[in-house]
Amino acid sequence: MTAAHGTAGTFKIAGEEVIRPGFGARCLTGLGVWASPQTVSGRPQWHCSSTTGRPRPTHSLKKAPQAMLLPFTEAGQGRPVVLLHARPTDRTMWDAHLPMLAEAGMRAIALDLPGHSDAIVPDHHEVAPWSDVLDTLDRLGVDRFVLAGNSLGALVALQTAVTAPERVEGLVLVGYRPHDQPASSRLDAAWEAERTALAVGDLAAAVKAGVEAWTSAGATEEVRTHAARMLRRRLTEQLAYGDPPQAADPLGTGPAALRTLRGMPALVSVGDHDMPDFHEGAEGLASVLDAGRTAVIPDAGHLAPLEQPAAFCTMLLDFVRRLPQRSSPAH
Repeated sequence: MTAAHGTAGTFKIAGEEVIRPGFGARCLTGLGVWASPQTVSGRPQWHCSSTTGRPRPTHSLKKAPQAMLLPFTEAGQGRPVVLLHARPTDRTMWDAHLPMLAEAGMRAIALDLPGHSDAIVPDHHEVAPWSDVLDTLDRLGVDRFVLAGNSLGALVALQTAVTAPERVEGLVLVGYRPHDQPASSRLDAAWEAERTALAVGDLAAAVKAGVEAWTSAGATEEVRTHAARMLRRRLTEQLAYGDPPQAADPLGTGPAALRTLRGMPALVSVGDHDMPDFHEGAEGLASVLDAGRTAVIPDAGHLAPLEQPAAFCTMLLDFVRRLPQRSSPAH
């Protein structure tokens, strides 16, 4: 059963009982902490200590009820690097990256974007992920930062950079495709397989189609299992809650807004086994941003950072170390 966005109640999706609390129960109670889990077996919310890397309960950071302060996981101290996940995933796609980046002297912060995993959207809340990213980083005491995003995360990174360019020290963008770019037959088929499965309530088939579409044929069983777990949760939430209204995109239409980012250090990348849409999107974005040649991540599909965390971290760290030295101590 599909619930309209904002409706409280208990629903069954593919035989699993899903709780959708009402507005009061779903309001943010503290940064990274939500009053109710989305499923009966929902996990507690934690973030990692920036000094030890060990999980500890998140502190409560109060803000106005309608603000979207995003759940996060962080590790390390040093230059802030903010990690933004792809659409079918959540912040756990960066679990392997956080200790690598922390060990390299970075403060790595992974966020759940609105409507994904623990970032439940309050009723009637218009989603503006770029504003939510900035508000959350304000509360974490992070003024300037590097943004790294995959797919949806790459889009949100660009939206954030256009909104507050003075705060963004650099961009690492993986698997980007502009929405107005015509879809290939392969991408259309992936979308259709997911839609068809969901239309008949076959969540397992939708998850299988997504894993096949967004990971490469050579992905390990561990990667595929992780991707399936994230995708299943995302699709379960989508069926139960619907999609919240979207704020006006600060990128607008066409490349004009993106061209304002020329001069900002940027690295555009794509998995070598990703769909042609994202290779084309990467080449076009690199050209608009004047970012040089596209970096191709070997042996990876659309979720390239998830499949190849070490290669991605090496690429990211090389980019960050080439940035100008900071004139003030890192937050």
